[in-house]
Amino acid sequence: MEKMPKWADVALIPFLNLLIAFVLSGLVILAIGENPIKALQMMITGALGSTYGWGYTLYYATNFIFTGLAVSIAFKAAMFNIGGEGQAMIGGLGVALVCLYIPFPHWSVAILFAMIGGAVFGAAWAAIPAYLQAKRGSHVVITTIMFNFIAASLLNYMLVNILRPKGEMNPQTAAFPDATHLPTLHEMLAPFGIAFSKSAPVNVSLFIALAACVVVYLLIWRSRLGYEIRSFGHSQEASVYAGISPVKITMIAMLLSGGLSGMMSINNTMGEAERLVLNSVEGAGFIGIAVALMGRNHPFGVLLAALLFGFLYQGGSELSLWTKIPRELVIVIQGLVILFTGALDNMVRKPVERVFIAAAKRRAS
Repeated sequence: MEKMPKWADVALIPFLNLLIAFVLSGLVILAIGENPIKALQMMITGALGSTYGWGYTLYYATNFIFTGLAVSIAFKAAMFNIGGEGQAMIGGLGVALVCLYIPFPHWSVAILFAMIGGAVFGAAWAAIPAYLQAKRGSHVVITTIMFNFIAASLLNYMLVNILRPKGEMNPQTAAFPDATHLPTLHEMLAPFGIAFSKSAPVNVSLFIALAACVVVYLLIWRSRLGYEIRSFGHSQEASVYAGISPVKITMIAMLLSGGLSGMMSINNTMGEAERLVLNSVEGAGFIGIAVALMGRNHPFGVLLAALLFGFLYQGGSELSLWTKIPRELVIVIQGLVILFTGALDNMVRKPVERVFIAAAKRRAS
């Protein structure tokens, strides 16, 4: 007997997890002397009440789509890639080198090469932990965590000692040439007479992230390679018996995962800062883990979860700006969402499963 229908697993369980997380967050807000209803209204207004708010919400969501897809691909092959943060850092290095040292006539050409640069550098950084697991038995969780710190140190060295312009004190590269600047949503909508905030950093990278969702769906559920990845993730022993190489799947899945994380940098490095700065990733690699968990490792679920976390980021910024609620409380809310969608998922899932099983038995009798 099926424990519960697909829609309940995909929609109902995440909704209940979110509801519990928000109720507990409301109690915390109430405990510090603020009105949780007004706080929620302010978050909604700050994130969705203007084109400026929407611009930042979609900008953050773009980052989370890339890193969420990256985690989900690795997870389909039964690997937990926690190195998205470091892979995005090194991917930003690839984007910066392409933009700084290759002359481009137009952004439409530059973005193609930047995507390749970010993906190649991110995939190369993920390839080392992948090889260590496939050939040496080192656990990918441990190695990817360690490589985050190595990536941060390497990027710091590159920005301070090699790529920093003379006379510049900040650890960052020179500004990218004008031909590499990506059009913002304001510039894309202006010819159609649609007004959008000039200050919002959301840019053409959003549409690349949406295209990535479609490509990942087709790859994982509509291709032979995707079938092999999913088979390997369900049962390594059975997949080996069927002739699937564990080394091949481990390497390919991690290369794809690292490449997607590296591509995130076209949004924040090429699209927003228009230069490579030290802390450009801003934790998006770690948020991608929560996005993948909440989205059930499905591209459409990842998209919805990325929008939610984009809302939390932008709404939380507005909340801390106009109330006494500290910015750290937004991190608490994110932590509660991660806690209930990940570690405590069965706390909600088991009672819901029992309800559906009991209802099925009553219908059968």
